[in-house]
Amino acid sequence: MRLQDSVWKEAIEAYFQEFMEFFFFEIAQNIDFEKGYEFLDKELESVTKDAEIGKRLADILVKVYLKDGRKMDAYSYRGARIL
Repeated sequence: MRLQDSVWKEAIEAYFQEFMEFFFFEIAQNIDFEKGYEFLDKELESVTKDAEIGKRLADILVKVYLKDGRKMDAYSYRGARIL
């Protein structure tokens, strides 16, 4: 992982709620942050087709809980796509 990618990932992990509220405000309104969220690094590696050769289709996989009670996995490729 390149240094820039590592810093980006660490920033999102440290400020996930704020990241979501700033970049994905409408989606963030549906997430129940009080229930918490979980970064799924190991699961991402197991489901990313090319993980063993270093090519990543997604950088971050996060399990979130929605206010309607559903559980959803959100993923991001350098912050470009969520849910």
